[in-house]
Amino acid sequence: MIDSVRNTVLSAVNKNNFGYITPDDFNLYAKQAQIDIFEDYFYQYNTWINKMNNRQSGTGYADMIRLAEEVIDSFSSTSTLDPFELDSNVFELPSDYYYVNTIRYGSKEIDRLSHDKVLNLLASNLTSPSTLYPAYTQEGDYITVYPSTIITNVKSQYIRVPKDPKWTYIMVNGAPIFNQNNDYQDFELPLTDEPLLVAKILKYAGLSIREADVYQFGNVEQTNNKQIQG
Repeated sequence: MIDSVRNTVLSAVNKNNFGYITPDDFNLYAKQAQIDIFEDYFYQYNTWINKMNNRQSGTGYADMIRLAEEVIDSFSSTSTLDPFELDSNVFELPSDYYYVNTIRYGSKEIDRLSHDKVLNLLASNLTSPSTLYPAYTQEGDYITVYPSTIITNVKSQYIRVPKDPKWTYIMVNGAPIFNQNNDYQDFELPLTDEPLLVAKILKYAGLSIREADVYQFGNVEQTNNKQIQG
């Protein structure tokens, strides 16, 4: 899909001699466009849930919710967490995580607690977390699991961020020609998002080369795609 997107973008830009987008610039715009659309799935999911709940019916909204769930679930991943230090109950989350769904110790799901609440629980022998009822707190990219005797067998099920798209090429007669090499990475979004990717990349390209027409065209195309999606 990435080569098709780039060809469409270049066609729109070159049609009116607005300038040239280098492969490196295209890859930067493509990365940001994909992240924008990826994050919008979470926003749209919540919006469609609210709309369906408010109207108490409407299979159309249910279909849109299912579509968002399928896309989001396609980024689901599971990873065994590494302790920050040897024999430590502090674990580092995966570098590509976007949203943590669950943390498990063996087969047990670990409850997430706020820092102030876990301090109160630790102060009492009756409520203190145990290996049967573990808990964790999160700070940045690290989690602390309680009790402190839990230092292994901790896993995270999470939604990862999309891999950075990269259009790769070889030079032929001074021009870059699409060629899949070891660094190649296609978009990870559904094929139906191709028009929206094109629109968003055109917006970024328009800002970069300071062409209001390119930016406006991308903005209009993005708006039209959002209206079609509901």
